Amino acid sequence: MLNARISGIASYVPEDILDNEMLSKMVDTNDEWITTRVGIKERRILKKEGAGSSYLGIQAVNKLLAETGVNPDEIELLICATSNPDYRFPSTGSVIVEGCKLKHAYAYDIQAACAGFIVALEDAAGYIKSGLRKKVIVVCAEKMSSMVNYKDRATCPLFGDGAAAVLVEPTEEEGIGVMDGVFHVDGKGLEYLVMKAGGSVKPACQETLDAGEHYLYQEGRSVYKNAVTDMLNSTKDVMKRNGLTVDTIDWLVPHQANLRIIEAVAGAAKIPSEKVLVNIQHYGNTSAASIPLCLDEYKGKLKKGDKIVLTAFGAGFTWGALYLIWG
Repeated sequence: MLNARISGIASYVPEDILDNEMLSKMVDTNDEWITTRVGIKERRILKKEGAGSSYLGIQAVNKLLAETGVNPDEIELLICATSNPDYRFPSTGSVIVEGCKLKHAYAYDIQAACAGFIVALEDAAGYIKSGLRKKVIVVCAEKMSSMVNYKDRATCPLFGDGAAAVLVEPTEEEGIGVMDGVFHVDGKGLEYLVMKAGGSVKPACQETLDAGEHYLYQEGRSVYKNAVTDMLNSTKDVMKRNGLTVDTIDWLVPHQANLRIIEAVAGAAKIPSEKVLVNIQHYGNTSAASIPLCLDEYKGKLKKGDKIVLTAFGAGFTWGALYLIWG
């Protein structure tokens, strides 16, 4: 039976670092306050003039192609997960395809907020399992700094810029690849995590600019509460459906939004900390890019056959968990 496996992974983050000490000179905060509440020490910021999320994605995809040795002409599809598209149109995926010279690839964007990677990975697996495509790239590219208000001490310490890409290919090897996923969306989350202006409901105008409505808006307590509950439940659901236990799972890779959320989810699921992959301290919340960034950082630890659960929660509210056996 044909399945889909991750056959390569690569990531890219900008060189410029914005650490907590630097941030404390921009807004009323300090290292202790940030570290205690969210566990973040620094984040990367894309400062290159005229560069958007596609720039990050192009670097990640080119690195992926170089490391896997795959001919760019063989890539048939690129799925880009982003909440920070270069433009309202055309798609950021189309810009990345052009930048990477993927001459035979179709491309499109998906918007699943911080859950973008696991949603796009399931989409890619569907193309592979059906036989429609043989080589698919999933790229998550997020210039989060483009939507952050650096005068808002509650949200500006949280986010950083970055991108990561995976190559998804078919395999007939049993017990390898994307095995299962559970996904949910609940529109009640709209009011708690949103960019209020810039879309068709409230187009950009002087009034929306003056009101600061083109920045990310978040009600932290509501998001925290729902994130812990929903990531926990989806993790438990996908484990139960696939006969996994805390002893048989090798790794939990949660969306890197807040260290306290990660600790709460892992603790409630009784998954020991040594099985939980975390890199939020270096990069902050990179939205859809956070899980593949983390996988790439720890890929030296991952062994063929490792049973991995990925879980994420984001605006919408959109959340879920995906069960993957490393290939």
